[in-house]
Amino acid sequence: MPYENLSRAQITQALRRLGELALQEGVTLEVSLYGGAVFTLVYGSREATKDVDAVVRPSEIARRLALKVAQEFGLPEDWLNDQVAPFLAEKEAKRRLTGVDWGEGLRVSVPTAAYLLALKLRAARPPLPGYAGDRGDIRFLVKKMELESVAAAEAIYGKFFPHDLLSEAAKEEVRGALAAPPR
Repeated sequence: MPYENLSRAQITQALRRLGELALQEGVTLEVSLYGGAVFTLVYGSREATKDVDAVVRPSEIARRLALKVAQEFGLPEDWLNDQVAPFLAEKEAKRRLTGVDWGEGLRVSVPTAAYLLALKLRAARPPLPGYAGDRGDIRFLVKKMELESVAAAEAIYGKFFPHDLLSEAAKEEVRGALAAPPR
């Protein structure tokens, strides 16, 4: 199935359905959202995202139920995926996502702005045809967090990835964000 971007409403509807199915099975899924879904659901800095990057526990039940949601709503089979998992920090900083009634079968958390920035800086993917890269997200978070220097971004990054140095590409993205006019 070709990928179509998922709007805030579509993500919310799909996650609620996932929670309903979990409740029917007598489980509560712990969903940690990352990436574009967070920028779409939490910050509203994006209209949509191509998929929902998440780590969900228990994972086997979640995969099976996510496939059912995909079939019901005509979504790609991997609309909810854990491809972000290898890139996460050992010690994360997350908070519960409030303001949406997910139902009893789902508990949703999201990274703090600082942790999300560290993840985006770690990736620092350049824009490509058909893919925006991480520049817009990094710029949004640098402005939102009111960072004033590359050193401030390095300190945040070091908190989550203490054994890694911030790449030159990531530093350049932060410099660009600091130089960009306010939105």
